[in-house]
Order: sequence, then structure tokens, then C-alpha cells
Amino acid sequence: MIAPKTPLTILLASPRGFCAGVDRAIQIVERALERYGRPVYVRHEIVHNRFVVETLEAKGAIFVEELGEVPDDRPVVFSAHGVPKSVPAEADRRNLIYVDATCPLVSKVHREAERHSVSGRIVILIGHAGHPEVVGTIGQLPPGTILLVEDVEQAERIEVSDPLNLAYATQTTLSVDDTVAIVEVLRRRFPAIHGPKQEDICYATTNRQAAVKAIAERCDAMVVVGAPNSSNSMRLVEVAAKSGCPRARLVQRAADMDWAWLGETRRLGITAGASAPEVLVEELIEACRARYDITIEEVRTTEENVVFKLPRALVA
Repeated sequence: MIAPKTPLTILLASPRGFCAGVDRAIQIVERALERYGRPVYVRHEIVHNRFVVETLEAKGAIFVEELGEVPDDRPVVFSAHGVPKSVPAEADRRNLIYVDATCPLVSKVHREAERHSVSGRIVILIGHAGHPEVVGTIGQLPPGTILLVEDVEQAERIEVSDPLNLAYATQTTLSVDDTVAIVEVLRRRFPAIHGPKQEDICYATTNRQAAVKAIAERCDAMVVVGAPNSSNSMRLVEVAAKSGCPRARLVQRAADMDWAWLGETRRLGITAGASAPEVLVEELIEACRARYDITIEEVRTTEENVVFKLPRALVA
């Protein structure tokens, strides 16, 4: 006689998965392949997800880290994270065909930082050192005119030459709560600091974190589908842990799931970072279905209807 499966309730956070910027970036690579043929080069992972990258590789995309790896006769796409100004300048120098897939919300941060710089302000960028988005934003301004702060401790210690001519901007994929704490320190230390009219953290990051907060206390464990180099995915794990579900972890695919880790879990939260496709969520749910008698409850905290236009060069 086959033993009955253990019941498992899945609390499915919504919104989750692809945001408008990620969807646009992937479409740009696909349209570029249609327009220019194979191969199309992409500088850096178009978005931080191996499944997405490998899917595009199968269609003819070649991913490289530096522009020097791109042949003179092939087009190149810049990733959704944005690039320093030196990259398109070098592409222009080489007469390369290039398409910029930078998320429009990242481009907004670039423009804000440039505007502050033109006004003579030093810009404090709140973000994670080495992340491609941070590298791209720092690369918009002259050396020495933008300073990086990663946490509250650095915000307490940072020294600036002119506290009256200061502004801040943020990486778009940070923890909302952590960023608020850092901004509070900066505003206390530098009351004259200028900030964005609307916070730089993107709508998708904010919405996905809010959805995790809505289910965290009801979950015995939570799985975030995403990549370890995806900032917004890693922040979801942290948000879950801080919001009432300390047993939270990142999983790239169902095949990577440590089922023993679930232990006596009866209520499992599932969400996905903004660069993780829904097919990977469905894959994980099916893997759960094979092992448990599952009930799915989708918890939706808001509706998303944001769409970003494709570059004109790929639409005509």
C-alpha cells in the first residue's frame, strides 16, 4: 500500500518574478537576434539568471564581460544593469552597432546623479560594491564626485568636503527597510542633503519585498527562486528572515532544492526574484507536488501593469 503524501500548503507570493525592465531586456536580445542574425554579443549577463542566459545562448547570444571580446563586425547589447559612460564611448570609437538594454529606472538614477553633479554636488550612492548597476552608476560621473555607502555603519563614518552641497541616490534593487535606515543616518548627519523626488528603489523590488512581508509570518519556511548574483533575489531572502520567517533560502532551480531542509514544514512560502522566469516557479511547485499533497494559496498584495518601450532601432 502506498503511504499518503504529507500535506503541504504553498503560500505563493504575488507579485513575483519578471519585472518590466527584465522583460524588456530579454526582448531586446531576442529582437536583436532577429534583426542582425546570429551571433549577437551581450556585455555581461543580460539579467542575473542562468536559465535566462542559457536560453538566449541557445538562440545565438554570446555573453562576454568586456567590450574587447566583441568582434568589430557584430552587434552588442548592454545589460539591464547599465554601463559606465566609457563603454558606449568605446563602442562609438570602434563603430560598433550597439543596443542599450539598461532598465529605464536605472537610467533615471543615472540622470539624477548627473544632474546633481552638474549642480556641483557630491553624490553619495547607496548600494553594493562591485554590483554591475553600482559600477554603471559610478561610471556616469567624474572620479571623486560620487561616493559609495553600503550600510548604516558606513553612513555614520563617511566624511564629505562640503556638507552643504551633497545629494544621494540608490541602487534600484536594495532592501527597502535597510535603505530607509541608511537615508535616515545621512539626513541626520547632513540636513542639507538632496534626495530623489521619489525613492530610487524600483517598483518591482518594493512590490516583491512587500509580498514576502505579507506571508512571512505565516510560513514555516520560504524559498526564493533566483540567482545568487541577483541583488533583488538575495534581498528577498533577507526580508523574509527579518519579517518572521528565519528559515528562508535561495534556490536557483527545483533540481537544487534540499528537500531534507524542509523538515517538518507544513506551510511553505514561494516567491521569485525580478530576474527569475515563472517557469522556474512552476517547476518548483511540480517538484513539491511529486513529494507532497499540496494546496496552493496565492497571496497578491498589488497589481503590476508597467511596460517599458523597446528601443526604436528594434521596433521599426
